[in-house]
Amino acid sequence: MSIWKKEFSLESINAMSKDTAAESLGITITNVGNDYIEGEMPVDKRTHQVRGLLHGGSSVLFAETLGSIGGALAVDDNHTIVGLEINANHIAGVSDGNVVGIARPIHIGKTTQVWEIRINHKQTNKAVCISRITLAVIDLKK
Repeated sequence: MSIWKKEFSLESINAMSKDTAAESLGITITNVGNDYIEGEMPVDKRTHQVRGLLHGGSSVLFAETLGSIGGALAVDDNHTIVGLEINANHIAGVSDGNVVGIARPIHIGKTTQVWEIRINHKQTNKAVCISRITLAVIDLKK
């Protein structure tokens, strides 16, 4: 059974990223299941730190993008979400290829949501980052 409360397509989700940080870093949503969002981000000069490795901030932006999209799709049209807190554990460095992230809800409540995002190196399937985001659910009718 699906957790989504809005109609969407991959094209409509990716179109929301036009002219945003997600577009600048090359983040795309590649798959949506009944209870997860999956996306991909390149590991290149846009996402590197000075030593040529994936920047931790790029990983966090990727994680927040995935969790926030999931959160936004899991509320009805009378609600929206905003980020309250995000944390990330950087497990391993990568210097090229792509990373794949999967966001899954831990809690979807009336006032908050908690999502876990796991980011792996696409080419090796090695864990790169584990993140958790807490979102506030905002009632737009108030």
